Amino acid sequence: MTNAKANVNVKIDSDVKELATMFLGRMGLDQATAIDMFYRQIIAEHRLPFQPVVTPTIDNQIIAAIKKNKTKTIELSTDKDGIILVDKKKHPEIYDWAENG
Repeated sequence: MTNAKANVNVKIDSDVKELATMFLGRMGLDQATAIDMFYRQIIAEHRLPFQPVVTPTIDNQIIAAIKKNKTKTIELSTDKDGIILVDKKKHPEIYDWAENG
């Protein structure tokens, strides 16, 4: 690597910049040093130095909660118009919920 310097210009939310600058200052770092450290860590690890996390959709959160709680699930069918069909005898609680909300 050479010792030549290059600029990095990015747009970032002003709130994010302000808070990060404050925390970096508490650590005795300025923005340029922190960014340099970040880039050097990417080079050292050949990846981001943290694992980005995808925020799950509400559907995925509900499915995860059902699996976690081991909640019994049932498969319902629909008629030709897409209206859910619930057998009152097999699933009275769902039928009641469907009728009364």
